[in-house]
Amino acid sequence: MQVSKFRVKGASSALTGSIAVSGAKNDALKGLAVTLLMTGSVSLQNVPQIEDVFRANELLKKLGVRVSKTGTRAYEIDTRHLKQSKLDFGIAESLRASIMFAGPLLARRGSAVFPHPGGCVIGKRPIDIFLDGWRAMGAKIKRNGDSYTLFTKRLYGCDFTFRNISHTATEALMMTAVLAHGKTTLRNAACEPEVVHLAAFLNQAGARIEGAGTHTIEIEGTGGKLLSGGVFTTIPDRIEAGSFIILGALRGKNLLIKNCNPGHLSVFLKTLELAGVSLETGKDWVCVSRPRIIRAVDVKTHEYPGFVTDLQSPYVVFATQARGASLIFETIFEGRLNYIDDLNRMGASIVPCDPHRVLVNGPTTLRGREVESPDIRAGLAFIIAAAIARGESVIANAYQIDRGYETIDRRLRSIGVDIRRETS
Repeated sequence: MQVSKFRVKGASSALTGSIAVSGAKNDALKGLAVTLLMTGSVSLQNVPQIEDVFRANELLKKLGVRVSKTGTRAYEIDTRHLKQSKLDFGIAESLRASIMFAGPLLARRGSAVFPHPGGCVIGKRPIDIFLDGWRAMGAKIKRNGDSYTLFTKRLYGCDFTFRNISHTATEALMMTAVLAHGKTTLRNAACEPEVVHLAAFLNQAGARIEGAGTHTIEIEGTGGKLLSGGVFTTIPDRIEAGSFIILGALRGKNLLIKNCNPGHLSVFLKTLELAGVSLETGKDWVCVSRPRIIRAVDVKTHEYPGFVTDLQSPYVVFATQARGASLIFETIFEGRLNYIDDLNRMGASIVPCDPHRVLVNGPTTLRGREVESPDIRAGLAFIIAAAIARGESVIANAYQIDRGYETIDRRLRSIGVDIRRETS
């Protein structure tokens, strides 16, 4: 098995030019899962070439689905030869998004068998909220260790309230409800752009969904009738865009982030403006430069449209260069601050307050170190830290970063980052 790492030399020279944002990982993976609800073929466009997408395609192929690559970032998915309801455990255990395939399989075939999804230290999280929703629709659930079997003769619409907002659970239950008998109402639902985009595609394919983008979504089920297929064009990755913007705020000079949607990042961009960052925005671009002084601004992560949790770790790197103390409050995930010890080893001054809050004191001079990516987002945060550090850093476990970011080394080199991949 090949093992890759990134070697990054830090510098203070300005990053210039432009860098394009890829299609959103969290949108493309749902686009692949939703094909299981279709009787016709689905064309997926602007699909990021990342490890999570490759694993999701392998899951579909193991189910008997025909997956054809029709372009650099395009696929044709044909589910007419779908032959089973059991996900490949070896693949599904490495992919958090594998749970998104369970609902469509249950709705289409009346059963789904899958392991507890994984992916990284953040990925293996409880799935009780998914199971509660499927039970409310009439599914029976058997658990054997870390594996689950869902089965039903018929799914029925229900009135279901999420006790916590979850965009993946919202999408999973929305997809399941599309083929159910009767009306489903999802309350306290997530409002993320990916939820809105998925609902719009489902409606184009023949579903009847109202309220996507609000906290109450209503789905009138088709009674088992499959949808018609169509074209699913992945929206820009707002997490990748935000990460590039932070890099520009630390080392950029008129650095252009293109092919993005600034409207999906309004709270994040407002936070950077309060910190003194120079930003210009257009319909699908952001131009960013490092300010002379970065001011400390506290951040509390929140569901959309709040400050997205996936940008918390890059923002902590940004806060190490701010003047003053920044309080970072992670409200969404347990264990999402487990990377701070490595940043402190690089010279940061980050004080844990409790499992969900840290105080970042700045500005501090970061120095190159060898670190390991614990998850997708913290891995890219380490690359950003290494790009502004003195000396050379090595970021091991590049696979975690490759799960979410397409050819990140080549793209960052194009704007001036000294980064190279080493494979053994």
